This record gives sequence, structure tokens and C-alpha cells, in this order.
Amino acid sequence: MIARHATRLTGRLGRIGRADRSPTPPRAVPVHNPPVTSARGVSATYPPESTTPVRIHADRAAGTLEIEWADGHGSTFGAVGLRWLCPCAYCRGEAGLPGWLDTNPTLTPDQTRLVDVHLVGSYALAPSWADGHHTGYYPFVLLRDRCPCEACTAGRSSPATPQSREVAT
Repeated sequence: MIARHATRLTGRLGRIGRADRSPTPPRAVPVHNPPVTSARGVSATYPPESTTPVRIHADRAAGTLEIEWADGHGSTFGAVGLRWLCPCAYCRGEAGLPGWLDTNPTLTPDQTRLVDVHLVGSYALAPSWADGHHTGYYPFVLLRDRCPCEACTAGRSSPATPQSREVAT
């Protein structure tokens, strides 16, 4: 029953056809590279190679997330800084209302302990935190825009905010 149901679903998607159909070859998925509008209201468009990761490594013991980009640049995010970047509606707010992170809370160790990281399509990462929070999708464009390395930090012209100070932590 389960196998038949799975075949029917994947058959509709064109990945595994029934015996009377030949399988559809996989299609290349285009990388969606929208402009980034930062908290400063400045919009930036990045070339695709600068927002395409070639290696992602989450070191849970060290509390870091390392990303190597296709253009050769590397970004290393600390777990505390990554949690401050959470773009979900609960943390950032929605419909003009402030989010939880806008209240400048003191984060607990469980709120900043990285438990797992999943890919979201070909455009984002979804970290899971020890406190159970897992609803933030971090687009690669956002992660590149908020890269905590010295060169990228110096390239941003806004004064330091609690969130940008915490990214390197």
C-alpha cells in the first residue's frame, strides 16, 4: 500500500513513471537570486556564484556554520549570531508588528545551540535549535549579505546593531 502510494505520488512528479511511461530526466533547477533588501533599506543584487554554496558544514560541538561560496569566499557564522539573524515571522515580526528578537532578549544556551541544519530547495538553509525553534529559512542571499568576515563587515556602511555585532560571535 505504501509503496503503491509513493509510486503514484512520484509518478505525478515525473521522477518515477509507471511501467507504461518512461522516467522523465531530472531538470536543472535555476538558482533564484532576488535582490536583498537589508534592514538599512539598501537593495543589493549579487552575482549567482557569490550566493551559491559549494560546501556547507555545521559543527555542532563548536557552534559554527561554515559556508564556502562558488566565488571562493568563505563565511563562518557563530550560533549566537545565526540565531540573531533568524528571519522567521515569530523572530522578525509580520504585518508591521515587531518580532521577538526586536525586543532584544537575552538568549539562553538552548536558544543558541545548533541541533541540525536542512537544505530548503536550492535557495536556503533551515537550522533547528535546541529549544525546538525551526521555522526560520535563511536564504543564501541573506547569509552572504550578512557574512561576518572582516572584509564583508567593513563593506557594510551601517553602524553596528546588536544583531550585526552578534553575527561574529
